[in-house]
Amino acid sequence: MRFRNGKNSNQLPEMNLVPMLDVLMTVLTFFIIVSMTLAVDQTMEVQLPSNASPTPSPLQKEPDPLVVEMTKQGLTIKDQPIAPPQLSPQVKTYLAQNPKGVAVLRADPQVPYEQVIRVLGEMQSVGGDRVSLALD
Repeated sequence: MRFRNGKNSNQLPEMNLVPMLDVLMTVLTFFIIVSMTLAVDQTMEVQLPSNASPTPSPLQKEPDPLVVEMTKQGLTIKDQPIAPPQLSPQVKTYLAQNPKGVAVLRADPQVPYEQVIRVLGEMQSVGGDRVSLALD
């Protein structure tokens, strides 16, 4: 004698997803709560600008730089040729008259690099960090 279920044996078994979703929601809730408690409020002090306008001060224009051009023919300042011994006194005078001024050496690529370094060294001995080499 055979007992029969009310089910047909050809049907696929059904899986109840509700308990699995309950477990997933519980785990998700756990991670959300843990991440919220571990987050630390990070603050930083910021000095905001005031609304009051400062007293108007006259705009001080930066002086034009002293440009020393170096070519194979020699040194020039403002299109006037100068002798190498005259360079240091002129740079010194310019920097003394213009406290915010800078001296720039613009060398022709045809000039040997050793000469450029020598002249730049002479200018830096007078002007220090206010002397630079122009790059094209």
